[in-house]
Amino acid sequence: MKIQINNGRVIDPANIIDEAGPVCIEDGVIVSVMRIPKGFKPDQVIDARGRWVCPGIIDLSARFGEPGDESKATIASEAAAAASAGVTTVCCPPDTSPVIDTPAVVELIHQRATKSNKVRIYPIGALTQGLKGERLSEMYALRQAGCIGVSNANHPVINNEILRRTFEYAASTDLIVFIHPEDHHLRNHGVVNEGAISTRLGLPPIPETAETVAISTALLLIEQTGVKAHFCRLSTAKGVEMIARAKRVGLPVSADAGICHLYLTEQDVDGYNANCHIIPPLRRMEDREGLLQGLLAGTIDAVCSDHQPHNDDAKTAPFSLTRPGASTLEALLPLMLDLVDKDLLTPMQVFEKLAVNPAKILGLESGSLTAGSIADVIVVDPELSWTLTTSQMLSAGKNTPFINWELSGKVTHTFLNGQLVYNGTSS
Repeated sequence: MKIQINNGRVIDPANIIDEAGPVCIEDGVIVSVMRIPKGFKPDQVIDARGRWVCPGIIDLSARFGEPGDESKATIASEAAAAASAGVTTVCCPPDTSPVIDTPAVVELIHQRATKSNKVRIYPIGALTQGLKGERLSEMYALRQAGCIGVSNANHPVINNEILRRTFEYAASTDLIVFIHPEDHHLRNHGVVNEGAISTRLGLPPIPETAETVAISTALLLIEQTGVKAHFCRLSTAKGVEMIARAKRVGLPVSADAGICHLYLTEQDVDGYNANCHIIPPLRRMEDREGLLQGLLAGTIDAVCSDHQPHNDDAKTAPFSLTRPGASTLEALLPLMLDLVDKDLLTPMQVFEKLAVNPAKILGLESGSLTAGSIADVIVVDPELSWTLTTSQMLSAGKNTPFINWELSGKVTHTFLNGQLVYNGTSS
């Protein structure tokens, strides 16, 4: 199958391309960018005039419900949502049921992802058996089965000696450790940021130090073991400063932020809005500004959806009893494009954070429009205005804090391995 995408603005930070020109695809591979090869006769031509042609988004964290939470979402439903949002690759955290701590679970996820044929899923294996924080998982076997890294997700490791051993094992198997920096004892069953809002609402608080103490501990052990580590979902300005210092001294670390933390603060929890019950919690305005500054400075390498679909029951209990997490896949790109409209990022920087850097973190060859690479390509209409409504969402989870937001920018075509897996326009 030969595909030619004409007249679009090609945005490819990996190759420093930002200009109009053609992109040619053949048999699932990008064969040429900015020129049409001699004798190339396409089977399909797409006129992308007025649109952008970009590498597919690589989302460092999205939960798809399976295995274990099929009543809330399935790989099929969330893969369809991902394709419509321009997400071609997803990392799946290990806190599924059963936990991703055996090759059999990895294979199950791969099979269902292949069946959906809309998104590429890379499982993140469990750092410890059953995520119980007590015994090291069989990391080598998980790596051989196809895990892209290891993590204990939001589950605590019993003590720092075990954490050190997990880092050593991960380093020996060349696996990146995904760290959710949270001190379990300092969190102490909290649900919102510690401050005036938590006090006024009478909700259990989570102090800033729950994040910063965990970052400090992890950095010391990273320095000792040499493991490659990625800090997931930073939420505090001090946490950003700590990662910046670690990078300056040459530690092998990277970091991301969730899209919710770049837009929302603890103020959005006011009124007990359960769709804003997120872990790590939404923090102060100063923290949000610190995250944005970290994004601009390059301390925060990537932005992810941190997509966690829930059904209505999970969000209708009293706030402290609701399930944390938000359905955010379909808002990720338009919210990043809003930062372009606000002159905070350039289009090149958006796809650096959504495609190029995630690929580097994961050690993938995707994330670009380089000739010879896998044709994971999206076409985006940056000017298309729309409203995010539950009826419009393809995700089975409607639990989004961005409901009824007016957004600009929408994916019109998504290609996975050169196959058109989403077409949002009849043109």
